[in-house]
Amino acid sequence: MANREHLNILKQGKAVWNQWRQQNPDILPDLSGADLSKAMLKETNLSKAILREADLSGAYLYTANLSFTNLRAANLRGAVLRGADLSDADLSKANLSKTDLREAYFDGANLDGANLSGAMRR
Repeated sequence: MANREHLNILKQGKAVWNQWRQQNPDILPDLSGADLSKAMLKETNLSKAILREADLSGAYLYTANLSFTNLRAANLRGAVLRGADLSDADLSKANLSKTDLREAYFDGANLDGANLSGAMRR
């Protein structure tokens, strides 16, 4: 279950969230199981966040930093991850169907059991 404080900060927008992340680099944001469907998260720093089983379907994550993020079994169906940094992220069992993955970075990412059907790549 997501940490309510972390979720409330994220809902205040990218600028507030990114500033909070910069001021609190040792906190691992827990957004597990959160409903972030259709969220506007362009250029948001979600590095090292816990988004396990979160609903990010239809979310706009253009150039977002998702490096080292736990996205295990997350629903990203139809999300825009174009240019996002997913290096070393755990995307095992995640639903990435019909996502826009063009220009996204996946170096070291775990995609075991991920659903990539209909995803746009390169």
